[in-house]
Amino acid sequence: MKFSKLTLAIAATLSVSASFNAFAIELYVDTKTKQIYAEPGRGRELMGSFQKVDDAPAKTVAPAAPAAEITAMKQDLELKSNEIKALQEHAAEESKPDSVHVKLDDGIHFATKDGNFTAGINGRLQVDSQTNVNQNLPVSYLSTITNPNATQNQSGVPAPLNDGATLRRARLGIEGTFFKATDYKFEYDFTRGNGLNAGGITDAYIRYNFSKPFSIKVGAFKEPFSLEEATSNRYLTFIERNMAVNTFVDNLNTYKVGIGANYSADRWLVATSLQTEGVGGYNAYGNNAIGGASLQTGSAVNSNGGVNRNGGGGDTSWELNGRVGGTPWMESKTKFLHVGTSGSYININNNYLGNGTYNNGGVIFANGIGANVDRSSILNTGNLTSGTRSAGPQANHLFRFGAESALVYGPFSAQAEYIQTDVSGNGYNNNESLNGYYGYATYFLTGESRNYRAKTASWDRLKPTRNFDLKGGWGAWELAAGYDYMNLNSGVINGGRASTFKSGINWYPNSHVRVMADWVHALDISTATAATPTGRAFNGASLDMIETRVQLDW
Repeated sequence: MKFSKLTLAIAATLSVSASFNAFAIELYVDTKTKQIYAEPGRGRELMGSFQKVDDAPAKTVAPAAPAAEITAMKQDLELKSNEIKALQEHAAEESKPDSVHVKLDDGIHFATKDGNFTAGINGRLQVDSQTNVNQNLPVSYLSTITNPNATQNQSGVPAPLNDGATLRRARLGIEGTFFKATDYKFEYDFTRGNGLNAGGITDAYIRYNFSKPFSIKVGAFKEPFSLEEATSNRYLTFIERNMAVNTFVDNLNTYKVGIGANYSADRWLVATSLQTEGVGGYNAYGNNAIGGASLQTGSAVNSNGGVNRNGGGGDTSWELNGRVGGTPWMESKTKFLHVGTSGSYININNNYLGNGTYNNGGVIFANGIGANVDRSSILNTGNLTSGTRSAGPQANHLFRFGAESALVYGPFSAQAEYIQTDVSGNGYNNNESLNGYYGYATYFLTGESRNYRAKTASWDRLKPTRNFDLKGGWGAWELAAGYDYMNLNSGVINGGRASTFKSGINWYPNSHVRVMADWVHALDISTATAATPTGRAFNGASLDMIETRVQLDW
């Protein structure tokens, strides 16, 4: 059988197309007409099976890469795989609960990635000085004055205040959280107590936060009493707290052991506590009535400064405290009014020997007039418990009341407090009431406002608008002036009366460094019948003191 050239060309083309991925088709040719058909029929002869292909041009196959290039590609792929694996392992390590993150911001802080455990190192250093630029004391003080708490007579001579410099506070502590809801704080002041004993402990507590506003803590912590006492000494306007706060709160050792509950909303706070005495030998600080008031509990500790109540220390004094504070008017964080009130009931430990003679306990209210280095007690009630159980005064209870207020209006602020302490017990039946108050105003020349912390209803860290530098940064500059009054005379209690005017200038190079300078002028010192010779020696004295402080805290 003969085929035309056209038939053979078509057949050859279809045969070549069979090498491509396409569907197969059988073709037939008519033996007479030479026409090609896709179906069999009479006179048609099968030519063969052929495949249909697309019209797209055939793909060009890239030549094989050299062996060296293939090896390099394999090595690069292995490196990329190792990098991905390392990143995966690092991410897994970072997400482990025990992975710790260190943060150097506003101090030194450590935290696990899951946030369950945190710890921060805190500390402060305050270097103070005092220069007595004027001490117009009586020329001599040799008159004999009967001591109301003893049968013998005493005499005294003027004891001028001393110039000097000292470490006012040097504290180191740690605070943090565990399992998020529980936090803790422990702090030690190396300037308190006698050496490294328990007397140097300030805060030492554990607190559980049931919710954001409500918490309960157990341990040693500050009494919830007074705006100025609630404010850390790092953020005070003047170097020393005012006389009423120092005498009735701070000098009694405000860090006491007990249990406290706080409820703190956005604009108000309620704080309560049931507390006993402070820990360690620091309670013996006021036994000689030098430098401040004291609950007389020195014998409640052992000779090494421990905290056990051996040696006839007697029962622990205890107290119930409460404070309410908030901002009834608050236009913004730089324009608001704070008001608050505090109250306390204190049961005093009076301990007598077997024969009925007074042994230890009682309370002394004593204070200087704002000095920060020589803190001799110019005002002094003497111990309000003495003599014997059946004869002699015995202070059994104290009732404290305080009212506080503060206004911030941009760079201007004003603050005032009144504190009253009523004494009751044997020999105190005439409603003996000791009291004091203060008021002052401040103004920031550089435009800052005092920083208020609603959680504690107190003042917080100030951050200058621009830190001090050599390129025009001045830091923050603050001027302050105020009046301070204290009266420890009431009924049979004769501790003296005093009032002062003081002014100050504060420079904040940055938020953690502060330089302070105060001038304290005695307006009136009336201590003719004070309980101690030192107090009586300053009766009518004219005093002027210049005090300074350089402070670092974190």
